[in-house]
Amino acid sequence: MNSRERIGLTLQHREPDRVAIQDAPWETTVVRWHKEGLPENIEPEEYFHYEMAGFGADTTFRLPEETVEETDEYIVQRNKNGALLRNWKHATSTPQMIGFTIASREDWEEHRPRMAMARDRIDWENDLARNRKEHEAGRWCAYSAPIGYDRTQGIVGSVNLLMAMLDDPKWVFDMFEVGIDLNITCAEEMMAGGFKFDGAFLYDDMGYRNASLFSPQTYRSLLFPLHKRICDFFHARGLPVLLHSCGRVSELVPQLIEAGFDGLQPLESKAGMDLIRLKKDYGEQLCFMGGIEARAMSNPDPSVIEQEIKTKIPFAMKGGGYIYHSDHSVPDDVSFEQYKHVIELVLQYGTY
Repeated sequence: MNSRERIGLTLQHREPDRVAIQDAPWETTVVRWHKEGLPENIEPEEYFHYEMAGFGADTTFRLPEETVEETDEYIVQRNKNGALLRNWKHATSTPQMIGFTIASREDWEEHRPRMAMARDRIDWENDLARNRKEHEAGRWCAYSAPIGYDRTQGIVGSVNLLMAMLDDPKWVFDMFEVGIDLNITCAEEMMAGGFKFDGAFLYDDMGYRNASLFSPQTYRSLLFPLHKRICDFFHARGLPVLLHSCGRVSELVPQLIEAGFDGLQPLESKAGMDLIRLKKDYGEQLCFMGGIEARAMSNPDPSVIEQEIKTKIPFAMKGGGYIYHSDHSVPDDVSFEQYKHVIELVLQYGTY
């Protein structure tokens, strides 16, 4: 059974041969693993046989990129959305967003025409060739893109966006809608041009440690209609839709199901996303991907991660509907040997 078949059955709430495997180690984690035995010319996705491949388009404003400042400790760069990001050189972390070209409704209106569709938003040469290769290899290929709140906070900043959701919801809805419409157009163009997709994997971080970043009522008015629109688009083409949303989004789950999402990832344990509880409450309506505590992977006692895996995976995989993933990403305090043990345990406890 190849990955496309395995994940396809899983998302239909049917049992394949075993749970599919996908993960996201940090760049510094990969550097460490190469020093500890991972062959230099092989990446983790090849060595551990990850089963998904993502393809997308350039949905930015395509503003000029530039380096604004560089020290021994960090580098500050302006990205294609006009946001200033500080990246630390000696640590892996989320870039610090310190400034925005588009910070007001007036800025948005000025730059909005730059969001028009153009054929060169798609890498027809390299991505199309890679898509064909991955499809022929049997991997599950997805249209992948940031959407909604997550995409927009990277343009205007979280504080600006959250305030605008209260003070100027029409502006916020317009930003969300323009992004959704551009992604639908790009996906349609890619499929017409030869890309083969088995589903969509969309990213919209809406949670923090203790709760969603906004209320279910706000989600209903500003995001739900657009989430439903893009889910309907892919469903009309026979493609399931997975949603990545970090943090605690449990109170949004009923509406996410109603919007049409078929699966939810990464189920952050440290934010209170309980895989077993979610499976009990929503397992007939929603598939799950993740929920395996990354902090348990680095524990020097191997029984800790074994307990995590043997408790969660056999329950979550019943009747299909579960794909292995860490509960966010794999940090660089996890050794190569520890992670190899993780995958061995997933195969041990995740085989039907």
